[in-house]
Amino acid sequence: MSHKLKIAGWISVGALAGALTTVSLQTVARGTMAPLPLEELQQLAAVFGMVKSDYVEPVDEKKLITDAISGMVASLDPHSQYFDKKSFKEFREGTSGRFVGVGIEISQEDGLVKVVSPIEGSPAFRAGLKPNDLITKIDDTLVKGLSLNDAVKRMRGEPNTKVMLTIFRKDENRSFPVTITREEIRTQSVRGKVIEPGYAWIRLSQFQERTVDDFARKVEEIYKAEPNLKGMVLDLRNDPGGLLDAAVAISAAFLPENVTVVSTNGQLAESKFVYKAAPEFYQRRGTDPLRRLPAALKTVPLVVLVNEGSASASEIVAGALQDYKRGTVLGSQTFGKGSVQTVRPLGPDTGLKLTTARYYTPSGKSIQAKGIVPDVMVDDSEEGSPFAILRTREADLEKHLGSGQGLDLKDPAREKLRDEARKKAEIEALKPPVERKVPEFGTDKDFQLVQAINQLKGRPVLISKTMVERKEEKKEN
Repeated sequence: MSHKLKIAGWISVGALAGALTTVSLQTVARGTMAPLPLEELQQLAAVFGMVKSDYVEPVDEKKLITDAISGMVASLDPHSQYFDKKSFKEFREGTSGRFVGVGIEISQEDGLVKVVSPIEGSPAFRAGLKPNDLITKIDDTLVKGLSLNDAVKRMRGEPNTKVMLTIFRKDENRSFPVTITREEIRTQSVRGKVIEPGYAWIRLSQFQERTVDDFARKVEEIYKAEPNLKGMVLDLRNDPGGLLDAAVAISAAFLPENVTVVSTNGQLAESKFVYKAAPEFYQRRGTDPLRRLPAALKTVPLVVLVNEGSASASEIVAGALQDYKRGTVLGSQTFGKGSVQTVRPLGPDTGLKLTTARYYTPSGKSIQAKGIVPDVMVDDSEEGSPFAILRTREADLEKHLGSGQGLDLKDPAREKLRDEARKKAEIEALKPPVERKVPEFGTDKDFQLVQAINQLKGRPVLISKTMVERKEEKKEN
């Protein structure tokens, strides 16, 4: 590409339902500096001096400066961020889909860490951890009271170091310690299978460096198992996003060559760019993993599954496929993360992630603080989506950007609905875990997937009777 930005866009997501998501581009630090407001800088220096000399106890000068930088950047919007050495390392690990740890997918249950699944071949897998195991202690630290993020940080570490997990296995009613040696883990972002003769499901849980290659391999496997595919479901539910070039590639797999996938626009000249469905916009190391895909993928009937957890890069894909009417978007309104962050190194191991642009679907729509509205709105289950309103979206985040395309008034009934949903959630939490377990995506109990297959077959779809489009909410000044 001839533009100045080197694509390395990453969407990071917190452990709690996609609360913070970011599409970013990586570039070198700019050589030009804006004029400095000298009077305000003198005030900053004066405050720094007074804190250093007058505060009740000695303060670390470097910490004061980095905290000042962090506060300045964090005041802008939910996605701009100053990276210290540790957070910059974690950010880079996220883009690669690799990290050093024990190798388990986790969730939270009753204040403890629950093993959803050990990653095949990982240290946790080899140590015999099973789905539904509960982790009660990490080394000498009780898990009760820790956030999921804190628990993750304690389980990660340097290669070849050991961590001891205390496990409670409910079906055996026993607790036992397991010592695991950490090693580099490669996460698997693509799953898929033939659901029934003629129909396939392929799920992307994130857009990482290996996602496009893994997607191409999974599509090849599916077509080998079912050469006469009549329909495919592309599942982007709870996909917080990831690498921008990976999103362009997945879109290009289904779209005609050279059509616009997404565009960006901001103050900087290099932030104004159009990404097309062509190899030069996504290929790495001179190879195009999409070349080996069967030609039938361009025309196979397609349903795209989304929900409130589908954010940023996954919204780019859903928006492009929807604009070109390449597939039917089914589910619930997406997260609404339509801004671009540029990551600039400030030194060898620190950096700045700064919001520099909004991105737009091929038809020119900004989805910032709104999201992609499905063509067919379908609830989470046959009983409805009683807790969907509790899920955090971009418009809920403090200091979020507007779309730049006009604002709508806040719905006064929304908080009332949230209060009702909170009460229902409290009642639901009192039920035994088996009764309140959410069906796993891709199973025969996956209500939205069943409706997606019905859509592909031309059968009746159980459309939501309560779900309505959520408008962009006006920001409070």
